[in-house]
Amino acid sequence: MSETPSTPTPESAPARSGFRISEDWAATLTGLVLLGLALVGVIPAGLIP
Repeated sequence: MSETPSTPTPESAPARSGFRISEDWAATLTGLVLLGLALVGVIPAGLIP
């Protein structure tokens, strides 16, 4: 007798613990840091389009 192969059950992703930040918030924070550096003068005016 032939056995039909059973389909493997998909495993769920392991639970992550700790602090996580979404891509949207990372981009927002990066933009704010760059804006702050430009306003303070750390980034020269020639680099700002």
